[in-house]
Amino acid sequence: MKNNNREWFNAHKEEFIQQQTLIENFAEALLQELNKHDVIETPSGKKACYRIYRDVRFSKDKTPYNTYFSGSYRRATKYRRGGLYFHLEPGNSWLAGGFWGPNSEDLKRIREDIAFDERPLRKIINSKTFVASFGTLRGEQLKTIPKGFDAAHPGIDLLRYKQFLLVRKFSDEEVLGSDFLKLANQTFKNMRPFFDYMSEVLTTDINGEEV
Repeated sequence: MKNNNREWFNAHKEEFIQQQTLIENFAEALLQELNKHDVIETPSGKKACYRIYRDVRFSKDKTPYNTYFSGSYRRATKYRRGGLYFHLEPGNSWLAGGFWGPNSEDLKRIREDIAFDERPLRKIINSKTFVASFGTLRGEQLKTIPKGFDAAHPGIDLLRYKQFLLVRKFSDEEVLGSDFLKLANQTFKNMRPFFDYMSEVLTTDINGEEV
């Protein structure tokens, strides 16, 4: 990426700070909107935003700065599972939510619930709102059958998932438009049926008892 070096960055530091402040203000406004229909643990928009500096310790790419702004929100308490993420970059802006790296216990619990009855999750991801917002469920999948599960199970496609992600992309025109805050908030709001399902799966057993 052109000009991705410390000399150029330092010469334009004031411009960066101005842009960073705009992103923090957006993140704070979005946080306020999210808390009208959800409960977010992240204390402020500023705390939600990630730093521009890249961790290059284990990367062959030694350019020091990210070429995008991003941030995330954590939903509050064990009864509201899942995270929210925004990525703003010219030509590549998107919002995402879900479970990026579920631990083995959580993944086992999710798969067991799908194996018991895949229809509740199937209904959510096939709904008009879900398809219009996110298209399909995303995330890494096993190429083989998960150990202990039946290859002939009607939910085998769902059982293969190792990640459970919802992603919606936005054009530059949408991001720069006056109603992007409203679009972003509604996108995250449209994730709620999925989050509510996952939260129940991860906090109760198949008999509905708290775990």
